[in-house]
Amino acid sequence: MTLLDSAVWGGKLYSDGWQDSASVHPVVEPATGAQLGTVGLATEKDAHRAAARAAEAQRAWAATSPQARAAVLRRAGELFTEHAAEIEDWLVREAGSVRAKAGSEAQLAVGECFECASLPTHPQGEVLTTEEARWSLTRRRPAGVVSVIAPFNFPLILGLRSVAPALALGNAVLLKPDPRTAVTGGVVIARIFEEAGLPAGVLHLLPGDGAVGQAVVEAPEVRVISFTGSTPVGRAIGERAGRLLKRAHLELGGNNALVVLPGADVRKAASAGAFGSYLHQGQICMTTGRHIVHESLVEEYTAVLAAKARALPVGDPAREDVALGPIIDRRQLERVHGIVTESVAAGATLAAGGEISGACYRATVLSDVTTDMPAWREEVFGPVAPVIGFSTLEEAARIVDDCEFGLSVGILGDVGTAMKLADRIESGKVHINEQTVADEPNAPFGGVKASGTGSRFGGAAANVEAFTETQWVTVRPDIADYPF
Repeated sequence: MTLLDSAVWGGKLYSDGWQDSASVHPVVEPATGAQLGTVGLATEKDAHRAAARAAEAQRAWAATSPQARAAVLRRAGELFTEHAAEIEDWLVREAGSVRAKAGSEAQLAVGECFECASLPTHPQGEVLTTEEARWSLTRRRPAGVVSVIAPFNFPLILGLRSVAPALALGNAVLLKPDPRTAVTGGVVIARIFEEAGLPAGVLHLLPGDGAVGQAVVEAPEVRVISFTGSTPVGRAIGERAGRLLKRAHLELGGNNALVVLPGADVRKAASAGAFGSYLHQGQICMTTGRHIVHESLVEEYTAVLAAKARALPVGDPAREDVALGPIIDRRQLERVHGIVTESVAAGATLAAGGEISGACYRATVLSDVTTDMPAWREEVFGPVAPVIGFSTLEEAARIVDDCEFGLSVGILGDVGTAMKLADRIESGKVHINEQTVADEPNAPFGGVKASGTGSRFGGAAANVEAFTETQWVTVRPDIADYPF
């Protein structure tokens, strides 16, 4: 039996084992519209039942030795390695990933599990000074039940990067993947941890609609919500969590800038820009959404980028060797095309692309762009590269920051000049002589402004902060004397 044999999970939920669900959702291949199977859909009642069971199971899991929890995470990493080819195939077919992106995502999952295997034995407290005749210290305790709400674009890693550290630190997890990618964003994770020996009841898989999302936020047993997705939905979750006095870690949208400084190698810069804008069809929160190029290079850069865009093949990544696969669904495909069309109508020049090709959108370059056009102002979430020029470093900084988002910035060219620009801008991540898309399991990840609530993913410090609570502990040799 393979890891993802549909006889195990087809039409079912994972909650204390695989259980039949009241309704099912089709697993659809976006490139062809073919149905690949069905997943169980959760209800609000299922979510509340799972939260209660998770709270019960979490107490025993938290009491499990750090070495035993670490062993489960290590085994999960080994299983991701053993089943990488099967998982990659599902990422290609269900998520529309090109083969290279699928392979990269599967390897990130391996690294995430191995990195998180160190968390159970990571130092989790401090010894404090005190004026009293006692010991004073802090210790980090598991938060309890964590709800993870994950998106469709990098479904495996964007769910796992919260699930793995939360489990490693002794929490139970309710995982709600996007129903469009419920296999790669949910079933894969559940099956891996099931085979890795995670005790029953600690992880629950709950694909569902907005009502289920609301339930996993509002369930009284849930103490932390980890959400990756759009800014409007993140705002709503943050507001609701605030009223309920729960912590919400929000990784939201981006409209990321790539700045090409004077003197930069144009061909290398355009290669970086193409990768940043077209990887996974631009369906990444870190996608290069704005190309800000020095006026001395902007004409040549646009021409080279457009030539690259025209040369990139699009199609079904499961059956063809392509650079761009399908947009996740027709609604999003038409939204991308609408933004491009509206921007061209407002005066932008279509240097390349701008065409729907089946379920795909061709790599697009827009020149003669102004900062009030929708292709510049909005998070497109498609393979669209608008280009604008700048004259001074001050102007470049102003253009970068004239944006509601603040997730990732790439700066290409002279390192000293890039450092000066980096000190002037607001961004959760800055990459000098790299494009905007980068992620590593041991590196903090998060944005500012409308891109979220800061770095709550990646690295021991961020993970411990995200998924534990601080407890103050004091100890005296004898009962203290008091004046009453």
